[in-house]
Amino acid sequence: MELIKKYFPELNSIQLSQYSELFDHYKNWNDKINVVSRKDIDNLYLHHVLHSMALIKIIQFTAGIKVLDLGAGGGFPSIPLAIYFPQVFFVSLDSTKKKLSVIDAISESIGLKNIITNHERVEEHKGHYQFVVSRAVAEYNKLVQWSKPLISKQQMMAIPNGLFCYKGNQAEQEFGPNPKSKIEKFDISDHFEEAYFVEKSIYYQSL
Repeated sequence: MELIKKYFPELNSIQLSQYSELFDHYKNWNDKINVVSRKDIDNLYLHHVLHSMALIKIIQFTAGIKVLDLGAGGGFPSIPLAIYFPQVFFVSLDSTKKKLSVIDAISESIGLKNIITNHERVEEHKGHYQFVVSRAVAEYNKLVQWSKPLISKQQMMAIPNGLFCYKGNQAEQEFGPNPKSKIEKFDISDHFEEAYFVEKSIYYQSL
């Protein structure tokens, strides 16, 4: 939790309380459902919460926009982002219902009002969003293919609507025929000094 305070001193008391409650909730749920690797639960804040919050250093979402967490799993990055952006509406989409039940339970427990879950395959989903975010789900080209039909035509920010994808630094090999000039890479290590982030980046592409 000290890592969160270190990099985000602007958090208010409600947000700090919500972030601080995450460990106990995830530890409890992880004993029942394998939300994150059991050997990794003690690193929840470094490996999952802070990693999810790296996007905040790259973009400040405008109030009122809609964001889809594609392949949300147990709620990363959507829960940490929803805490930080209470005026942004998040949808956590996943085909595994038991992990979505964890998101529902934790969101209710900590008082998150701006996040809902959707148990559906992405190919069948019909919503429209300013941005899609995805963390450790599939190859980049697949994420682009799935995301394109879900991007709204309604622009609400200076940066064009599109996809933010959490990847390792070598994700370029997944780009295939995509023109690299359209894809922006943000190294997380530019913002967080911990060694864990040296090989981790976020890629953005307007869609």
